[in-house]
Amino acid sequence: MAKTKSKTPAKAPKPAKSDLPRAAASTQSGSAPAIDIGIEGKDRKAIAASLSRFLSDSFTLYLKTHNFHWNVTGPMFNALHNMFEAQYTEQWTALDDIAERIRALGYNAPGSYAEFVRLTVLKEEPGLTETLGWQEMVRQLVVGNEAVCRTAREVLEIADDGDDTPTEDLMTQRLQTHEKYAWMLRSLLQ
Repeated sequence: MAKTKSKTPAKAPKPAKSDLPRAAASTQSGSAPAIDIGIEGKDRKAIAASLSRFLSDSFTLYLKTHNFHWNVTGPMFNALHNMFEAQYTEQWTALDDIAERIRALGYNAPGSYAEFVRLTVLKEEPGLTETLGWQEMVRQLVVGNEAVCRTAREVLEIADDGDDTPTEDLMTQRLQTHEKYAWMLRSLLQ
């Protein structure tokens, strides 16, 4: 990846030690060889930690999109119900790719609501107790998709520093998708 930047993006706060991913445990002591995929151990750990934050942001956005799919009302119901469904379906599939990349680097992926809430920059939105208007739903999804893009760019930087081409490729794909979603959703509010 070319390293040309016009400005340095704001970095996410350094994760607490408890937020760092744990190396996957071997089921049989000494039965598996050490991971040697051409990426230094410290780089794999940093990449896995950044991917864990990205996975958490992505999962929270997925859940918010699915929530809004279920609870949207108003004159835009049909169009938004269908649009949200297409987006959350695509996002669900991508979550597996992100988690599997973390595992390929030798670390456990976050997998609980508590872990996702701790690692994400996105705010959850209640579905049962409150229902937002469709315009606010769309606005929040624009903001959420853009936040996921910013996190992806942070992962790209870390992956580039560690020469991790597969993670760079994955983040490039996710950026294309989330930038498109943000554009499409923003267009509904203009």
